Amino acid sequence: MNKIGLIVEREFAERVRKKSFIVSTLLTPLFMIAMMVLPSVLMLKGNSDTKNVVVIDNSPEQFVGKQLTSGKTVSFNLLDEGVTLNAARMQYKSEYGILVIGSDILDNPQNLQLILNDASSMSVEESIQSQIQGILRTERLKRYNLENMDQILADANVRVNGLQTLKNNDQEDESNMEKTSTTASWLMGLILGMMLYFILIVYGQQVLQSVIDEKQTRVLDVMVTSCTPFELMMGKILGIAVVAALQIVLWAVLVIATSAFVLPLIIGTADMEAATAAAMATSGAPEFAGLMAKVTNVGYLAGLFLELLLYIVGGFLFYASMYAAIGSAVDTPQDAAQFNGIIMMPVIVAIMVMMSVMNDPNSDLVFWCSMIPFTSPIVMMARIPFGIPTWQVVVSLVVLFISFFLMTWVAARIFRVGVFMHGKKPTWKDLGAWIKMK
Repeated sequence: MNKIGLIVEREFAERVRKKSFIVSTLLTPLFMIAMMVLPSVLMLKGNSDTKNVVVIDNSPEQFVGKQLTSGKTVSFNLLDEGVTLNAARMQYKSEYGILVIGSDILDNPQNLQLILNDASSMSVEESIQSQIQGILRTERLKRYNLENMDQILADANVRVNGLQTLKNNDQEDESNMEKTSTTASWLMGLILGMMLYFILIVYGQQVLQSVIDEKQTRVLDVMVTSCTPFELMMGKILGIAVVAALQIVLWAVLVIATSAFVLPLIIGTADMEAATAAAMATSGAPEFAGLMAKVTNVGYLAGLFLELLLYIVGGFLFYASMYAAIGSAVDTPQDAAQFNGIIMMPVIVAIMVMMSVMNDPNSDLVFWCSMIPFTSPIVMMARIPFGIPTWQVVVSLVVLFISFFLMTWVAARIFRVGVFMHGKKPTWKDLGAWIKMK
């Protein structure tokens, strides 16, 4: 164990001193914070300038243009009848655009044009289309000559701006139910899953490259004279694992500190509940409460990072043992490509499954991929923000760590032979023979 400790110390010291480690440790939390905070800031303070739209209405008595209502998104300027499009194009070049409404708009809703003097805006186009759609709907209903038409339309014009979701719990007091948000859960799951992907790939490749480099320079041949191949392999894996774990801890500290102290300053208030309520009132988006509740909950973020750390350690150890075995079996990175592609396939599958978690985090495919150790670290971290049962997380972690020990046994048998092999490109058949070798 003392020899493994020395190797761990060497691998750890070699990597934490690199500028790449320091830069990635500082920049990655900033990216995470931006991904979590930016939507909140935009919803609170991200109002764009009002776009001025000139309206040429050729409908009977300009009934459409006269009912268009200006707002924060778009302001309408209805021109007099008889103004031509060419004249308007020359005169109103400084305006955002010119809306041309056809004479048969009531029967042909597609007879609508927006001539732009500036870059297109989806919010403006949606505002124009929704208003004209409502006007045409009202005019068509008036054809039926129903009594109290205005009152009927006003009463029927109901808009659902969003669905506020709460997490059920075992407490009788319903006021203690936790606010949640599918969008916020998916966003956090996506960020955590990509972080795991980053750790597995970047640090796994470091294990692979480190073993190949030291094998090429015959450093491994010297090191195995003072320690066993298993001690050498475990020292390398654990040393880089400690570096990855340290980086996660530093990320957690920076993100949680930002959530607790910096975010209130950005929002402009220390009372986050009041800010959430105000944002809901102005934005008409009840799901925003769930987003803010997750981003500003220090205990919740700390729990996420603890689970992330467990999956980082388990997932990295599982994959790093494979990378170490491959590195010992080949002489160059080019020779490792055929094996590296096989290792990457489950990771790519995990990323693809992770993207579908938002649709149903409890589907059979997602569930089993979060249990199988080849895909569980990434997929499970994407599921956890949705509030899945604790037993599923526990079972997934137990299976992952048991699989690590089994994979380490297999990798060690390849490593003990491969580290002494030079000049020959191994095949899958060779690896199988090395595993069976006594």
